[in-house]
This record gives sequence, C-alpha cells and structure tokens, in this order.
Amino acid sequence: MYVTGCLSQRYKDDLEKEIPEVDAYFGTLELPGLLARLNADYKHDLIGERFITTPPHYAYLKISEGCNRTCSFCAIPLMRGGHVSKPVEALVKEAQSLARRGVKELMLIAQELTYYGLDIYKSRELPRLLHALSEVDGIEWIRLHYAYPSKFPLEIIDAMARLPKVCNYLDIPLQHAANPVLARMRRQISREETEALLDAIRARVPGIALRTTMLVGFPGETDQDFEELCDFVRQQRFDRLGVFQYSHEEGTSAYEFADDVPEELKAERARQLMEIQQTISYEKNQEKEGKVFRVLFDRKEGEYFIGRTEADSPEVDNEVLVHAATNYARIGDFAQVRIDEATEFDLYGSILI
Repeated sequence: MYVTGCLSQRYKDDLEKEIPEVDAYFGTLELPGLLARLNADYKHDLIGERFITTPPHYAYLKISEGCNRTCSFCAIPLMRGGHVSKPVEALVKEAQSLARRGVKELMLIAQELTYYGLDIYKSRELPRLLHALSEVDGIEWIRLHYAYPSKFPLEIIDAMARLPKVCNYLDIPLQHAANPVLARMRRQISREETEALLDAIRARVPGIALRTTMLVGFPGETDQDFEELCDFVRQQRFDRLGVFQYSHEEGTSAYEFADDVPEELKAERARQLMEIQQTISYEKNQEKEGKVFRVLFDRKEGEYFIGRTEADSPEVDNEVLVHAATNYARIGDFAQVRIDEATEFDLYGSILI
C-alpha cells in the first residue's frame, strides 16, 4: 500500500514511524519516485489520455500549482512550494482532450487563480486563458475556484461578463471580516476593501453567484471579532458559504500565536455562522421558485435525477432534484428546469419539454 499527498509531503518521517505497515510514502513532488516504485514507463504509460475520476461530463483543470501568498494560517506553500503556472497552450490541449471524451464543464482550480501567468508571462493572464478555453468545442461551462481577494484583478470579471461559457460564479475565499483578525491572518486586505471589491464584482456581473469560506477560531478572535464576521455575512448575503474551524499548523507563522480559542467555542461559532447562512440560502432559494434555469444533470439517485445550475459546483453547492417518475433526464446533458419548490440547500423542479 502506498500513500501520497500533502500529509506525506510534510510528515513523511512521522508517518513512517506511526504507520509502518504502509509500504511507502510519497509527497506531492515525488512523482518520479512513485513511478519508479510502480515500474511505470512515463512516456509509454502516462503520456496521452488523462484518467478522469469524476463523472465523464465534468472535470477539474488545475491551471497552476503552489502559492506565493503568505497567509499566516496556511501550510500550502510549505507543502507545495511557490506558484507555478501551466502554459496556456498545454491547458487548451488538455481541455480539447477532455472535450473529445465528453467533458462539458471545466472547473478551473489552483491554490491561487489570480496569480495565473505571473511566473511564465510576467503578467496576470487568467482572462487570456479564459478566452482560449472558451474556444474549445464541446466545453459549455467554465467555472472558477479559489481566487484570492487582495489586489484582485477585475479584468477576470470583465472576461466573465464577455464570455458566455464562463459561469457567472466565483469561489473567492475571504476567511474573515474583522480587521484585527485579517491583519493577523496576513490577508493583505481590510473589510472595507473587501466590501468595495464585492460591490465592483457584482456591478460588473449582476446576479453573479459568489461562494466563499470563513475561518473561525483564529488565535485572538474575540467575541466582537466574531460578531463583526456575522454582521458581514448577513450584509453580503453570499450565495454559498462554507465554514472551517482554525487548526494550529506547525511551521506556519500563526503557530507562534497561542491557540487560545477553545475547541468547543470554535465549533459553536461555526454552527452559528452556518445557521445565519442557512437562513440566507433559504431566502435566496425561495426567490427561485417559479423561475426556469439551465441545469446540468450529474446522476440519478433513488427517485430523483440530480443536477446543478450555473450557480452550483459539484459536491459543495446546491442541487436540483427532479422526480424520475414524471421527468426524464439524460445524465451529462443540460435541460431547462422550472423550480417548483425550494429548501435551504436544494431545489425541486420539473423539466420543460
């Protein structure tokens, strides 16, 4: 049995001692060693068609690796190194290969999307990449994940507004809203600057679906800081929101702080924040009743065909359910769906013939 990934990269020696029954551990940068252990011929066995682990109609497209940001809580640079972009031509070629195999939706991912191109082109080139990927026949949706808010290049949003294939959706992890916490997190942005950015994004693409994540229980987070975060979430009314509890990561600069928020309080703050978001999500979903949306169907589960709107990414966002007894959907195809009923996190609808 082999183990690979971020933990193997960072804690290989410790893991070898604690779990000796594993045959070998390989970090994120040790692909050659893994291939040698598997007796794989790189050119013969691996160059060519990419193996897809998602359903065949959507795929994740990693556009860069690593991160140059210095967030005090984050261990990604320690495990994955600095930012390294893939060339536009290579990504277009990969997208074309995926499209030939039936992929219709690409989720662009990176530790930091907005840095794309800085290392190899000496300028931020995500808009250029979006234009190139939009030219790939067969690709119908392009979705953006993990964009850093500080010094956010609004040219990305302008490209989204121009390009019909780019979903009006942005995953932009904000982490917090209280300025003292943001400063200790080294996020390089204030609440006021964040609010101005969100206003600008929404002005350029009205109706854009914004997903974010928040981190509660960071060292020194006071009751007042948390209340400010709650106020910010109520004010901004994000379409999608996830909450994480702070974890003290060895080697990060935040490790020097005292982990002074009790675990029970972290959990309670996470619960409270998600309760606020649940109300917002319910109200937003209620507004969708009676409206028609383009839906991509991912699977059939029990009595329902299950799909997603443009505002939803797989696994993490809302889903649209249509009853299989009265509707028929082809998995991997789009259909127009009228929303008949809405709950906090799901929509129920009917396919329009």
